[in-house]
Amino acid sequence: MNSFGTLFRLTSFGESHGAAVGGVIDGCPPGLEVDMDFIQSELDRRRPGQSRITTPRKEPDRVEFLSGIFEGKSTGAPIGFLIRNENQQSSDYDHLKELYRPSHADFTYHYKYGHRDHRGGGRSSARETISRVVAGALAKLFLRQQGVEICAFTSQVGSIRLEKEYVAYDLSLAEENMVRCPDPDTAERMIKLIQEVRYQGDTIGGVITCVATGVPAGLGEPVFGKLHATLGSAMLSINAVKGFEYGTGFNVEQRGSEVNDAFFSDKGKVKTRTNRSGGIQAGISNGQDIYFRVAFKPVATILQEQETVDIHGNDTTIKARGRHDPCVLPRAVPIVEAMTAIALLDHYLLAKSGK
Repeated sequence: MNSFGTLFRLTSFGESHGAAVGGVIDGCPPGLEVDMDFIQSELDRRRPGQSRITTPRKEPDRVEFLSGIFEGKSTGAPIGFLIRNENQQSSDYDHLKELYRPSHADFTYHYKYGHRDHRGGGRSSARETISRVVAGALAKLFLRQQGVEICAFTSQVGSIRLEKEYVAYDLSLAEENMVRCPDPDTAERMIKLIQEVRYQGDTIGGVITCVATGVPAGLGEPVFGKLHATLGSAMLSINAVKGFEYGTGFNVEQRGSEVNDAFFSDKGKVKTRTNRSGGIQAGISNGQDIYFRVAFKPVATILQEQETVDIHGNDTTIKARGRHDPCVLPRAVPIVEAMTAIALLDHYLLAKSGK
């Protein structure tokens, strides 16, 4: 599948070393004022070469809209767009044409399709996520009109993590440092660790936390189509994601008496005294903050020799070269936000349509 969403739906296309990547967005509400500067700023947050702890590949990542926008507003027609690839070095991958890189998509793509684009992973490259950021930016613009804000940040790199809940931090500070962590001291330790790993020719993973505020109650379906299931599907579709948990997630040591969210009336409005449910109960939003954590594995491309086999089944070794991220987390933050926005807008439109 190359599409995500039901009413607000993104279909993406393109490969990392092809002419361009892009997408078609169906279901964008008409009359939305399209802030081009905001969309570009979201792409700038994801683009390569933005700091010393990301890949040095330089791409301007300028979006070109081809349809669905007229005089600065969405028309309701499909929105087509593309971002041209301008800084490929495909020769970096010539030696991989007949090799399977460990923990990459090479073997599974070859097994499934019988033919694969070995240049940077082709369709399996994280460059495909540019399309998600464009669609997510449009979704963010609409959701902001409804009072919904989405903020993701790096909460863990390796063993270095934020020790407090998200409410204890000023999340706006996440954009003040290159690792996108809202605690400056922890951010410095994370950056130092990423640099150390990079010098060793290795990579490291971690966790991104995402918070959505202002989400109205009633989004999501009670059985199939649960809101957290859609969010989980959205997050697990992102390259290098290995896990998703919302609310207290895998913290299963406490008892029901300790984790239940008690209700109370605040001037007639029903609220909960705690939010261990992560803003979702029985698959439906309850009006509280939605928050979840997304685990990312270490980037599979490491600059060290590894065992592998070639396409003929012969044992051999491989050592990657080229321009790669030692840690995907800093550039993945806007991707997590984008997929969250797409999922929430889709459920918002489904709720309004009565479907």
